[in-house]
Amino acid sequence: MKSRIWHGTLAGIVLASLIIQLTLTATDPAPDAGPAVTRFVNLFSYFTIQSNLLLLVAVTGLALDPHRDGRLWRVIRLDALLGIVITGIVYATILAGQVELTGAARLSNFGFHYFAPWAALLGWLLFGPRPRIDGRTLAWAAVWPALWIGYTLAHGAVTDWYPYPFSDVVALGYPAVLVNLGAVVVIAVVIGAILRLLDPRLPGGSPAVPAAETPAVPQPRPSADSSTEVETSADRQR
Repeated sequence: MKSRIWHGTLAGIVLASLIIQLTLTATDPAPDAGPAVTRFVNLFSYFTIQSNLLLLVAVTGLALDPHRDGRLWRVIRLDALLGIVITGIVYATILAGQVELTGAARLSNFGFHYFAPWAALLGWLLFGPRPRIDGRTLAWAAVWPALWIGYTLAHGAVTDWYPYPFSDVVALGYPAVLVNLGAVVVIAVVIGAILRLLDPRLPGGSPAVPAAETPAVPQPRPSADSSTEVETSADRQR
């Protein structure tokens, strides 16, 4: 029940942050914001938004079934955890303070960058479920970040728009951007290795499958005649 409440609360906050951000994107009055289609394409190009969407899927599933498992599920869960923790680290160390946010935008930003990353990590540490991280899961989890990097560079080459300053090829050039993105990949690899190391060693695993019980051999109940026999034998001894 604690796991359900934790993950359900986290899902609610992430969903509320997404709804706020979608509303702000749809109603953006800035003259340089571009048409609605462009605004939404750019919004879903952010690593932050994608990682929060993956997290929403993962924690909603855990709120419904705290011991959920499955090959695809493991990849989604690990991608959500890695992505959201990287989001929190990169925002806190590089991006925080670059834009002054107020009102609803500030609330959405808090949910995406401050609450979700550390609530997700703490929830994994406390509740698991585990073990869920193996070599195959780690390998498949690398597909989404690789696709995001490829998409970001390709989309930027066509539109000259990049989601983050450290990924802006126009301003920095390809060598610097590749170094920056490579550093993020290294951080992800290190975090993934730590999570895999901790996964089988922390509490919060799925309930153990009970060992097969040997069926009890029914013992014959003494009949009335045998009882009488025992009593008669005892009387003779007396």
